[in-house]
Amino acid sequence: MTQHHGGELIARVLKNQGVPYLFTLIGGHISPILVGARQQGIDIIDVRHEATAVFAADATARLTGIPGVAVVTAGPGVTNTITAIKNAQVAQSPVVLIGGAAPTVLRGRGALQDVAQIPILKSTVKWATSVKRVRDLIPAMEEAFRRAQEGVPGPVFVETPADLLYPEKTVRELYSLGEAKSLGQKAVHAYLNWHVNRIFADSTQVQPGPAIHIPPPEPHPGKTATIARHLKEARAPLFIIGSQALLDIPHIPEVVAAIERIGAPVYLSGMARGMLGRDHPLQMRHKRRMALKEADFVLLAGVPCDFRLDYGRHFRRSAFYAAANRSQHDLTMNRKPRVGVLGDPGAFLRLLATHFQPDPNRWADWINHLRERDETRNDEIRRQALEPTDGINPLHLLLELDQLIGPDTVLIADGGDFVATAAYILQPPGPLRWLDPGPFGTLGAGAGFALAAKLHRLEADVWIIYGDGSFGYSLAEFDTFYRHGLAVTALVGNDASWAQIAREQVPLFGDEVGTRLRHADYHLAAAGLGAAGLKLEDPELAEDVLREALASTHRGQSAVVNAILGQSDFRKGSIAM
Repeated sequence: MTQHHGGELIARVLKNQGVPYLFTLIGGHISPILVGARQQGIDIIDVRHEATAVFAADATARLTGIPGVAVVTAGPGVTNTITAIKNAQVAQSPVVLIGGAAPTVLRGRGALQDVAQIPILKSTVKWATSVKRVRDLIPAMEEAFRRAQEGVPGPVFVETPADLLYPEKTVRELYSLGEAKSLGQKAVHAYLNWHVNRIFADSTQVQPGPAIHIPPPEPHPGKTATIARHLKEARAPLFIIGSQALLDIPHIPEVVAAIERIGAPVYLSGMARGMLGRDHPLQMRHKRRMALKEADFVLLAGVPCDFRLDYGRHFRRSAFYAAANRSQHDLTMNRKPRVGVLGDPGAFLRLLATHFQPDPNRWADWINHLRERDETRNDEIRRQALEPTDGINPLHLLLELDQLIGPDTVLIADGGDFVATAAYILQPPGPLRWLDPGPFGTLGAGAGFALAAKLHRLEADVWIIYGDGSFGYSLAEFDTFYRHGLAVTALVGNDASWAQIAREQVPLFGDEVGTRLRHADYHLAAAGLGAAGLKLEDPELAEDVLREALASTHRGQSAVVNAILGQSDFRKGSIAM
């Protein structure tokens, strides 16, 4: 079949790779890709900022296991993605970023939005390439899908110059200089003809292949057996399971079954939140640092020993420390495990479980001890939620929201202090029902994550938990939700402050510089973009307003609840470095 333009070639690769949605912000350099993708039946989801397109692609990868794809125009379109691409890299999400570029013959000559994009992207992606000929578009795209998935997943970048994407006739017209009269003009025409012939040569010879699936790296059986032996000898073991354990999405139920078969108490972090559902007897939620100090066996599965674990400083020196991770770097970060398994953490847990027979009494006393402390902390939170404040008590508000979480609710976290509080209280109902940016600490991911979540979980209630600071990053995307007929619910914790920073800066330096915001009417701004805007100031109305917002989304209209928060010292003393 004769191809009309290079955009169609890229679109055919995307179709074969099972890509259902293409996230983009339009630009002339990339129009042929979008047109070709729509002709292939791929839905084009256009957003209001390129970072949102990448965040949506990132969330798509996390929810489906298929690399998410974002297409952005040249120059500022590409540079606008940097933070979101770096976030995907740190979070180990397979994302394919396609960037437009100036026509090949005009590079370095002052063309519109011409910039050296590969050097800019190089430190944020696993692999980057600039395509030189039309016939190389398909191989480059397929290599991108391969590189994004293999080993430690991550983002990749494919630069596609505009003259490789448009029809050959259009490109020849672009390079036409009129009738050649002088010898110099004739020489230029000859060069341009040679150049166009070269970039379009053999452009129909390469056909896209089938979907590329990279099997997860297998754990070492011998090392796994050694860990199993030490685990059986432990009296107080503790598992900490992170995002990597959910990369192999088809096997998540088997990983859950493996955890239950082993029977050790578990803390979940990152994308693993919700992995065991609500109120699972093996899952602990509070006082993790204290539990680590008491444990005589610590296993990190898909979690690096970074700032979130105090760099391993709270592990008992005598504890047996084991780890499983796809990344050699993360496996030994800050504290080298006694036994480290380089491989997929989910596959490791499944293999580890084969060394155990189910025994609910194996560590019953230790688990009861942890659960009693968990319940004590839950009681403290419930008491603190009843304390009066000068606005809505954030603990009370989040406990009310927790009561509205159904079996298919998806929770999106985008913020600092308010969202960190939510992580203590909200319980996701199952695997892949909690999305947060990851260890990069990025703000602004909420709308892109929610966009992907709603597209892939059409029947789900998608809640974005925003701080008032983070809400400012993606407010305009409520227009995107409106235009694409996607209804999500946002809860904005409005404390008129960058509270995560103010909590330490003000007591330490006695200066609130840069930390103050205002109780802005975010609900009115959202209403102007097509959402239902609700303001919540009375704590007695918290349940009613949240239910009203949810009812709006069920009617097909997004809702934003602007909750005016009172001061809380719930997270006093918490600062991450």
